[in-house]
Amino acid sequence: MNSEGHPLKKYIRKHITKTTMCPGCGNGIVTQAILRAIDELGLGMNDFVFISGIGCSAWIPSPLFDADTLHTTHGRPIAFATGVKLGLPDKHIMVVSGDGDLTAIGGNHLIHAARRNIDLTVILINNGIYGMTGGQTAPTTPRGLKTITNPYGTLEHTFDISPMVSAAGASYVARWTTYHPRQMTRAIKKGIQKKGFALIESVSQCPVQYGRVSKIGKAVDFLKYFKENSIKINKAKEMAPQELKGKIIIGEFMNTTKPELAEGWSHLKCHLEERH
Repeated sequence: MNSEGHPLKKYIRKHITKTTMCPGCGNGIVTQAILRAIDELGLGMNDFVFISGIGCSAWIPSPLFDADTLHTTHGRPIAFATGVKLGLPDKHIMVVSGDGDLTAIGGNHLIHAARRNIDLTVILINNGIYGMTGGQTAPTTPRGLKTITNPYGTLEHTFDISPMVSAAGASYVARWTTYHPRQMTRAIKKGIQKKGFALIESVSQCPVQYGRVSKIGKAVDFLKYFKENSIKINKAKEMAPQELKGKIIIGEFMNTTKPELAEGWSHLKCHLEERH
């Protein structure tokens, strides 16, 4: 099938003929998972507002998606998204950005949005490094890995994002890799439908920057690595910590129902208006 007949092309801005993504980048797989989820739910771009920050992954909704988008300042997409959701409670608000943007400078916004359980769907693309700006150490970079900012190996411990966001109070949390696009699509569908804060952590390859310092190799080597080192969460619960060293735990970390912030604000507003 040629590009003109691609079933997801209808969601892309007509003037876009190429992307900023490097060859082999996992962002293309995540992009398709997002659009397939929207398509399979029978929703359209008018049902959404997309918000992103700064970084490689932030270029997915803006400029690709033919939709209302906000390309915001570094680390602030969830703060912007919170305001948009409170102002437009009937819209689906989706944040698409990277691990550096959302867990470093944007870390506090991430955990507090989860705590507030505001109805956002956050697609956090985790490639383990700052890819767009040269390959610096990120909060997700494995301890000991040598990068341009830690030439002798990073001494910092790594954020385990999905358990952290689950503990912060999110209603739905799942992690899949780019080797698992069908599972990722299903998780994004659940996140969109969940009334509350939903995070889908998408572990993705960066063959240019992370590939250079990790020696994993090219994109296909990353996918093979994800295949061989991913462990389903139920199986992981039965394994010892030393057995899980270097493994990627995948699956649903949280799926619960609890009061949601935007709905609470709407109820409070109606109550106050009735009193006056």
